[in-house]
Amino acid sequence: MNKSLLTLALTAALAGCSLIPEYQRPAAPVEASWPQALSEAGDAQALTLDWQAFIRDPQLRQVIDLALENNRDLRAAALNVEAYRALYRIQRAEMLPLISADAAGSRTRTPGDLSQTGEPTISDQYSATFGASWELDFFGRIGSLREQALQEFFATDAARYATRISLIASVANAWMTWQADQALLELTRDTLDAYEQSLALTQRRFDVGVASALELRQARTSVESARVSLARYSRQVLQDRNALALLVGAPLPAGVAEPTSFDQALLADIPVGLPSDLLFKRPDILQAEYALRAANASIGAARAAFFPRVSLTGAAGVASDELSGLFEGGSRYWTFSPSISLPIFTAGELRASLDYAEISRDVQVARYEQAIQTAFREVADGLASRETYTEQVQAQRDLVDTSADYYRLAEQRYRTGVEDYLTVLDAQRQLFQVQQQLITDRLAQLVSQVNLYVALGGGWTPEDAPTQATAAD
Repeated sequence: MNKSLLTLALTAALAGCSLIPEYQRPAAPVEASWPQALSEAGDAQALTLDWQAFIRDPQLRQVIDLALENNRDLRAAALNVEAYRALYRIQRAEMLPLISADAAGSRTRTPGDLSQTGEPTISDQYSATFGASWELDFFGRIGSLREQALQEFFATDAARYATRISLIASVANAWMTWQADQALLELTRDTLDAYEQSLALTQRRFDVGVASALELRQARTSVESARVSLARYSRQVLQDRNALALLVGAPLPAGVAEPTSFDQALLADIPVGLPSDLLFKRPDILQAEYALRAANASIGAARAAFFPRVSLTGAAGVASDELSGLFEGGSRYWTFSPSISLPIFTAGELRASLDYAEISRDVQVARYEQAIQTAFREVADGLASRETYTEQVQAQRDLVDTSADYYRLAEQRYRTGVEDYLTVLDAQRQLFQVQQQLITDRLAQLVSQVNLYVALGGGWTPEDAPTQATAAD
């Protein structure tokens, strides 16, 4: 009998089929190459640069390492992956028989009024049972649900990698913003010193009757304006440090507060591949595709719900009215209860469930295509920024040099009495503004490089993506 049951079960398992539609990756709704103006950037190999090689500043690498260990958003994303791994294992377990072992005992007193003898009776009953139940997945309903859970796990892990890359970029951008504001603070202090020296000179010239009261007021106005900027940048530096500490999730290491020169190479050059590389490099696109695969698998489960569900339930054990008699001859018993359930009338529920699954699949197709289009736009914008910011920053440096010459010349002519103080004041303000703008433009250039690195899917390798083997761990 047991051999017959085993043969029947194995035959049913092998006979199972899948009603999941054949998956076909949607065509990428973007061009095969980058815009013509950026075509020279698309000839390089696909991006393989790790973030530690991309970030050249050792202090910034130290801060990013600390953030990867302590950031709460990344920690929550990792825990979410483990939660979906557990859900997958739960769904996978339904593919196998459920076996249980039970032992029970009871002692019952029956009053005389209810007993056949008219006397109170006490009866005992003891049992030890092994039971098994198994739904035979003839039409792939359980297998479809298992596949859906697996793809959802993959999508969640891809989301974790997206969170990781986003964290690296956020820390890098927050760090560089902090450094830029510190540079602006130092520039403002130097400018304030220059304004105070100019005020002292104007005060002496006013005392001997060479400078006018208007020139003295103009000099004081410049000093007070610089003090306002000094207070503003001092506040921004403190707030930037607080924002960076929040991203890191831990106190910043000692010695990281030293300003970094924006003139040095803080970031490595980024190789760029073809648009099709994004399909395999960007975790958000992979996440969208995994979600599409999960929705596709759910259609198989919805289709299988139209067909019968076959279950096998059995139990075998021993029973006796005495505990000592459980394992004596004649105490064995067994039951075998196969069942089949066929939906006949469900008031359209099954048809609606299938429609919902198919619509959900179509929604995921649209989201997948949108993710590709968004990625294409972000990379194209990043390439455009890389090409133009280099020229813009160099032009701004040239403007700073020219404004510095203008200020020195105006100050010399003012000292000799050739020019009035208004010309010097105008030169001072122009030099301060263009120096501020240079720092701002350099910051924007660095941020655009980081954003391009993220847009290309940098910071991780697809080989780190989960597989079915890791899901089963």
